[in-house]
Amino acid sequence: MIDLIEIQQAATRLKGMVLRTPLLSSRILGEQAGVQLFLKCECFQKTGSFKPRGALNKVLTLTPEERQCGLITFSAGNHAQAVAWAAQQVQARCAVVMPADAPSSKIDAVRGYGAEVVLHPDRRTLFDRFNAEQDARGATLVHPFDDAAVLAGAGTIGLEIVDALPDVDMVIVPVGGGGLLGGVASAIKNLRSNVKIIAVELAAGPGLMPAIVAGKPVQVTRPQNTLADGMTAPFVGELALNISAEAVDEIVTVTESEMIATMKLLLTRCKIYTEASGAAATAALLHGKIDVSSGSQVATIVSGGNVDLEKMCAAFVNSDS
Repeated sequence: MIDLIEIQQAATRLKGMVLRTPLLSSRILGEQAGVQLFLKCECFQKTGSFKPRGALNKVLTLTPEERQCGLITFSAGNHAQAVAWAAQQVQARCAVVMPADAPSSKIDAVRGYGAEVVLHPDRRTLFDRFNAEQDARGATLVHPFDDAAVLAGAGTIGLEIVDALPDVDMVIVPVGGGGLLGGVASAIKNLRSNVKIIAVELAAGPGLMPAIVAGKPVQVTRPQNTLADGMTAPFVGELALNISAEAVDEIVTVTESEMIATMKLLLTRCKIYTEASGAAATAALLHGKIDVSSGSQVATIVSGGNVDLEKMCAAFVNSDS
């Protein structure tokens, strides 16, 4: 696991630069699940997701020479925005290789933070394009999910959960590339080894379980038309895989319809606007995917709120038809 001291140092480094997001209770949704439910609202974070914690922590640990070379990353959205924002904070050049079918709101946001967007038409060859761009620019990589500094930054969420809810019994985390899971699991288990960590994957394209079975990161097929684009990394990182083997108590999956139904509940009952990835952890709880004791204190991570309004509304309408 990531050492607790590294996560604490990340918290010190990030203080005043990222937000300490609220841990909001939801009596209505908690009663539905038979627990005391708390929502860690990373949808209210800078850029609209948890990603700036890891991206900025990584950038702040770079040498001046590494920053001077410029930054580069690859992402379908939330990490792209986070790196662009982090680069802006230190006045570094930034390029982001994104799939051409990434949500337009996320592409526009990356450009709005001042980064150069390099759109690539084929997700299957996205890494080839990224490698070519990095070689040509000599830029410094800020990896979305397989870098210890990025995981340490994400782990600050775990510190905040334990600080606000010392008797938490369970923390539920969505999984894409695994950076959020690896960081949060490291923080929570170092502070409260008895707390259960539940990982939530896409039923239509899980990545963590196949990697655990194989004993190494594996390329997996992800759905292309999901609202949960934040959970469609092509593989789970090696760091997250190793941490999961040690610190994750259970892995469950959720469907597209379950996430959309939970997005509607979070919006109407809690007034929280979230993307499908952000609703995944709460969806797993509300749809009975997790065996949890009645009355337990459960925290679900609402990991982001960056979703195209038109796509969300269309999904809501289609789910009612």
